[in-house]
Amino acid sequence: MSTLFTKIIDGELPARFVWSDDRCVGFLSINPLGPGHTLVVPREEVDHWVDADPELVAHLTGVSHTIAKAVDAIWKPPRVGFLVAGFEVPHLHLHVFPAWDMAAFDFANAAKSVDAEEQEGYAEQLRAALRDAGHGEHVPEA
Repeated sequence: MSTLFTKIIDGELPARFVWSDDRCVGFLSINPLGPGHTLVVPREEVDHWVDADPELVAHLTGVSHTIAKAVDAIWKPPRVGFLVAGFEVPHLHLHVFPAWDMAAFDFANAAKSVDAEEQEGYAEQLRAALRDAGHGEHVPEA
């Protein structure tokens, strides 16, 4: 049975993609911890990150790092958060988001709803920053 994230990756459900390569995608969270909160998700369905091939984990971490650099350049937070939680959807995903304090890491503080236009603006800012950093081949069109 396909996970929610597989349905998003396959285009069955909408998402605001900022990254796509042969091993993973990056798209904005629908319940963000901050502006530009991106989920980095492998195309392969793996539930728990410890069950993933170490090379896949390394790839996901590398992509997360690249997206984190864009988040840092755009929003200039004191830290860029990075989490592997995995309780929301049984499909490995890494969270990358701007963090101004420790409260930014608490999912109880995640937005319950988002403004579509604002979210699309955040996605476009990330896409532009990733293109400017030389990653255009992995940045999908809006």
